[in-house]
Formats: sequence, structure tokens, C-alpha cells
Amino acid sequence: MNYKLQFVFFFSLYFLGSPSNAQIKSVWNTQKQISLFGFENKKELKSIKGFDIAFELTQDKGVTKGTKALKLVFAEDEKSSGIDLKSKTGWDATSLGDYCLVFDATNLTDIALHLNVSVHGKGGWVSRFANVPAGVTKTYFFEVKGEYLGKDHGLRDDPSPFKTNATRMIVKGRKSGRGFSKISQIKFYVTAAAKEKTLVIDNVRLVKSPKKDPNYLTAIVDKYGQNNKVDFNLKIKSDEQLKALAEKELRALAISQPMADRSKFGGWKNGPQLKGTGYFRTEKVSGKWALVDPEGYLFYSTGIANARMANTTTFTGMDFKDDSVRYKDPEDVTPEDSKGMVALSKEVTKTAFKAYPWRNNMFVGLPKYDDPLANHYSYRRESHMGPIEHGETYSFYQANLERRYGEQYPGSYLLKWRDVTLDRMLDWGFTSFGNWAAEDFYGSKRMPYYANGWIIGEYKTLSKGYWGAMPDPYDPEFVRRAKQSIGVVADQVKGNPWCVGVFIDNEKSWGREGSPDQRYIIVIDALKKDAKESPTKAEIIKYLKKKYTSVKQISRAWKKKIDSWETLEKGIAVDKSKKYTSKLQEDLAQMTIIYASEYFRVVHNALEEKMPNHLYMGVRFTTWGMTPEVREAAKKYIDVFSVNFYRETLGKNSWNFLAKLDKPSIIGEFHFGATDTGFFHPGIVYAADQKDRGRMWKKYNEDVLENPYFVGAHWFQYIDSPITGRAHDGENYNVGFVTNTDVPYPDMVKAAKEFHRTMYQKRYGSIKK
Repeated sequence: MNYKLQFVFFFSLYFLGSPSNAQIKSVWNTQKQISLFGFENKKELKSIKGFDIAFELTQDKGVTKGTKALKLVFAEDEKSSGIDLKSKTGWDATSLGDYCLVFDATNLTDIALHLNVSVHGKGGWVSRFANVPAGVTKTYFFEVKGEYLGKDHGLRDDPSPFKTNATRMIVKGRKSGRGFSKISQIKFYVTAAAKEKTLVIDNVRLVKSPKKDPNYLTAIVDKYGQNNKVDFNLKIKSDEQLKALAEKELRALAISQPMADRSKFGGWKNGPQLKGTGYFRTEKVSGKWALVDPEGYLFYSTGIANARMANTTTFTGMDFKDDSVRYKDPEDVTPEDSKGMVALSKEVTKTAFKAYPWRNNMFVGLPKYDDPLANHYSYRRESHMGPIEHGETYSFYQANLERRYGEQYPGSYLLKWRDVTLDRMLDWGFTSFGNWAAEDFYGSKRMPYYANGWIIGEYKTLSKGYWGAMPDPYDPEFVRRAKQSIGVVADQVKGNPWCVGVFIDNEKSWGREGSPDQRYIIVIDALKKDAKESPTKAEIIKYLKKKYTSVKQISRAWKKKIDSWETLEKGIAVDKSKKYTSKLQEDLAQMTIIYASEYFRVVHNALEEKMPNHLYMGVRFTTWGMTPEVREAAKKYIDVFSVNFYRETLGKNSWNFLAKLDKPSIIGEFHFGATDTGFFHPGIVYAADQKDRGRMWKKYNEDVLENPYFVGAHWFQYIDSPITGRAHDGENYNVGFVTNTDVPYPDMVKAAKEFHRTMYQKRYGSIKK
């Protein structure tokens, strides 16, 4: 293949002044660039390796340069379907300095396509994703090397720094590093596609990055917490408009009634009535798992998670010299991201200073401390990730509630929010909240809910995962904290029959299927520890001494040189050589079961003691933190298997293990987002626009409904993230059923009502009364 360095000389846009639309479109042509793939001859196909995909050269729609392009047919419901573009010698972009990967793409499918692209090279990889709308040809790009590539501003992704009509691909996961100049591989792929999808790509090139807009992060948020620089449907322009929308909605909700086929608790009133126990339970009915409501009606849990104020705040860039705001009670059982608003005294705000001026400059119209809306300032003592460790926060959402509903007495708008939220949920057809419902809803007796607890504290830990280190369940301090946390949850619930069950902890890093290093990461770390210091390691030693009569037996089985029990007890690194015998893997698997079983046993027993009438909903596994061993351990103790599954749709290929597990299961989180309402990051799964979000929500729920093991699905979340990122970790996603001005998304509401009207008949209609 001939990789020519192509130089194209035009007058710099910098000297031409403000660019016209034509100039903006041509920005990628005015830059120095290296052509990688034009797909003009069959020889180029030798540099392409496919996985679960069909591909060929095409001369039809999608050709943007020359006479040919590459047509990709991505497989339906595959874990990953795509291509690798490679070169024997790789590609060197050193001459470009800071540069972007740029390509043209055309989606020939009748629905949008969620495309992932990753560039690999010396120094790591850069991974991004985009939504490719149906039937449209567009140019897509992202930085591979640049000063701001990995710079964290407290947002999962920022506004585009370039003035261009091309589509900037979104950060996938977290920002990292400054990129690299030498490329070895480029990967185009989709995951778990809802149907077979066809994409044409052309003119793949590396292009020197254009000049950045120096003000791309300045004044990006208006006083309502919206994008200050773009217009969009549903954008609020005045307090009067916000109040008028609220009044119109309140009139409609006042005459709304729950769907006619619902029981008191939201079960299927028109279906068979089973044994009622006064609390929610599970039962397999005609081959399908089901929840059963307290009165004995079949119950399917369709809900929305995170309906609370705790995650509505964003860092303002201010902090306080007064240390009192940073005090932490060592016996606290609530993690920082689950705490509500913190009132700031005048003594504290007098010590305010701009700790991060660049962050503070993002906002237009933040209230002064003597403003009536200053009560929506709060404080975050720590963040999970991002450039700001602690500081002042602001909740635009809560401030907008006060604007919408007024304040007849202190906090009255919050009580109004509670009632309106319940009215909405019933009007839209939902049967429950998801995880993390505000405690305000617990006593309403209108909507079933799930309680939540966290086991935090100063107990011993093992390998560190995405959200933090894993607990050592054999540590007596962990057992004490588990009982303490669940005791607090029990006091909140008070035996309320409207509480379906309890989620404890969330998205923990149990290990990942694949290499033994990742699958058994927890016990591999435990083996490195001293048995005198690690309770889990001590249990592992007991297991090994029971199974093997001598250390020599272990050495032979594992093919690892271990000279004594003392050496083994002190700590060994079985992953050092990356060689795992079948016997070693068998033992690591059993050690993992021993570890995980103790975690679930401790939690189960604490729940059984404190909350015997409520279901144990598990730990909400993830696709990146779940192994067969841990599932097997959990099966013995949980009532409902919960997993957060962020894909275009549920599909079938990812759930073969459910037949062996044979437990009622529930989707704890899923979502889709878009960028047509001013967001800089859509969320984990990218929709084309708000209408597409509604379509995808309905399709996902229909797939869950058809699976005989699932008893529900919970959308994440009720409210959009702040567009400057939630204080906990910078998530700035368009994933709400309502905007940050508390305006419902019409397309989401429409999809919910359509699905919920026939939900019970489709799920259980064949079951006789």
C-alpha cells in the first residue's frame, strides 16, 4: 500500500478571520495530512482483519473520495463485531505534531448505529464512539495526540475545541494521556447490535489538528444549568416560561389516573392472583420468573433509578478555607456521592476563594451568597475521580424546582417535587422506582421502591477496581460495618411492604472473564499478602492445607517454585510469569468462590436478621466485573440476580448463563443519550436524538420482557446529569427522563406509555387465572 504524505496548502483560517460555513466544512482539507485508506483497490483488503463481520469494497452510496469505499456489515447481537486496520510497518504521524483521526461514514441501515473506534500505538490507545444516523454521510474525527487530549476539566467529555461541522467522536470511558505519534492498529467495531447493520467508511486519514477556540470552555453554562451557546428544543429562556410549563403539566397530572389493569402495588390486577404474603416475593409461573406483589398479583418491575438530589450537584470551582466543611464522621454509613445537599453557613462562605478559576469561568449567572437561590449551593468533601478533590457545588436542578414551584415555606418545592414525581411515574406507567430512590418516597404508599445500602469503612481490602478496592469479607470489621449499614437501612424502611427489596453495594470489580489475570484478580492479590495481615489469605491457606498434603504438591500442580508453607503464607505472586496451569486455575476458581461466598453470606445474614421480609436484590453486577465463579457464589444467597447492562439492547447471546443460574433476574441500569439538547456527552450508549432515545428505550424493554428470567428493568436515571459533570466523577450525560429544568422529555414519556399499556398482557397473558 502506498501511504503518501499529502500536503495541501491554503490560506490559514486564522488569517481569514471568522470562518464561513463553507470554510468550517473544509477545515480538515486545509490541514497537513496523511492518507491511510482510500479503499481504491483490493490490495488494501489484505491490511484488514475482520471479526464477526462481512466486508467488501463498494462503488455505491458512501463513496466520498475516488470511486470506491469499504462496506461493513456488522453482525447482530455479537459481543464485538468489526475490523482491524493494520500496516506491516505502522504509521508515523510525527510530522503532523498534534493530530486527529478523520474519516467519512455512511449508515445504510434504517436505524442509527453506535460506532466505536480505537487507535492503538506506542504509548497506549485512544478510544472514542459516535452515533452515525441512518442514511446520512458525515465526517467524523477525534484527537489522537494533543495537549488537551487527556486533560480532565471535571467533565467526562468537553465541548469541541474546533470550529467544524464534522462530528467529534466522544470519549469512551475516561480521558488519559497526551496520545502518541506512532500507530500500529485502528479498530472500527460495534457491540451487541440490535440488528445487522451496514456502514460504509471512506477516506481514512490522519490530519494535523486545527487551531483551537481559546474560549471553548468559557461561559458554557447559563443560569438554568443549560448549554449557554446553543439553542435546542425544550431550552428554557425565562422563569415565566418555566412556571408556565409547570402549570400546564400540573393540570394534566391532576386528572391522570394509574393504568386500569394495576393492583394497589402496581401488579397485574387482571391476571391470576397467587398467594399474598403481605410483602414482595418471587415465584416461577408457567416457566417464567416473576415478582409477586404483597396481595399476590404478578408484578413486573419497570422503573427509573436515582430519583434524588444527591447526584444533581456540580463543582463550581470555589472552595473554603474553613475546614469544618470537610469533617468526616468515621462511623458514617453513607458514601459521599449518596449524600444530599449540605447547608453552607455564612461563617463558611466568608472564607470562599477561587480554587479553580478555569472551572468557575464555565458558569454564567451563578447566584451570589445573598441571593434567594443561594440555598442550592452545597459541598462535596471528596470526589471519586477528576481534577477537583473537594469543593463547593451547585444544584441547578434543585434551583429550577424552586423557580418552577415557588417556595410557600422553607423547602416546599421539594415536597412538590416528590408529589409531582410520583404523579409522573404513575401517569407514565412505571410500577416502581429503581435503585437510589430518595428516602422522601419511602412512606408515600403510592409507588413500590428499592432500598439501598453501602458497606463502607476502614476494613481490610483486596485488589482495587474501577470504583475502589474490594472488601475482605473475613475481616470482623467488615462484618460489623455490614450489620451497621443494614441496620440503618432497616430503620429507614421500617418493615414497609412497599419496599420490594434491598440492593447492597454496586458495580464492584469481581473480575472479568478472559485471561486468568483478570478473572481471578482478587485471589491473585490475596495470595501476595501475608496471611497474618489478610483474613482472606488465611482462609485460602486453610483451603490449600486441606486439599494438599505438602507444599511440594502445590508446586508441582501450579508449576511454581514454593519452598515452604511459611513462604506461601508470607505471600507469593502466581501471576509473575503469566503462566497458569490447569490445576492452578482450578484452585484460583475455588478460592474465588470461597471469597465471594463469604461476602454474600455476610450480607445475606445481616439482611435476614434485620429485614427478613424484603428481597436481597444482589450487588448489581456489570459486564466488566462478573465471572462464573462469583455468580455461582451469589446464587446461594441472593433472591434476585441484578446486573447493569449498558448496550443498545438486551439481546440473547449475553445471557446463556441464566439457564444454569435459574434465578429471577433484573436489569439494574441501562440508558441512552443524545447531544441534540446541548450535552457534550450523550452517555454510555449514543442515540441519534431524543426521538431515537425513545425508540431505543422501548426496544430494550421489549427484549427484557421476552426473556423468561427477567422480572424487570430500571432506567438510569430520572434527571439528566449536570452538563459540567456531577461532582462525584464528572458524568455529564443526557440520560434523564426529565431535563435539568425538570421538563419531561416527550419522546421518552410517549415510549414509556406505549410499552406499559400492554406490558402485563405480553409478559403473562398466556397464564390462566
